[in-house]
Amino acid sequence: MAEDPDHERLRRLEDRLRETKLGREKTSRTEEHFSQANMAWRMVIELVSGLGIGFGIGYGLDTVFGTMPFLLVLFVFLGLAAGVKTMLRTAAEMQDKRQAEQDAARDEGM
Repeated sequence: MAEDPDHERLRRLEDRLRETKLGREKTSRTEEHFSQANMAWRMVIELVSGLGIGFGIGYGLDTVFGTMPFLLVLFVFLGLAAGVKTMLRTAAEMQDKRQAEQDAARDEGM
């Protein structure tokens, strides 16, 4: 014959499910790691995109004007500068977001 279920255990399970549905559970270290990896890839893509766009513009203008290495080199350096600037902006975004999360956690703890 089946025994009655443990009511306390079921209540705790329901509480945990409710917390999960409301999103109150803290993110795991794995999720944080994937988030950081995504941001790192975003920064790499921004840098490579800047270089690629600078190369394309420089090569195209050199082909049109017939000044082969001059504009190519100039725009590759400009593309590198633009990529680095974008990477720094992304890093500042990440830092601001992390600081806001820490401030919210500190305020919640008080």
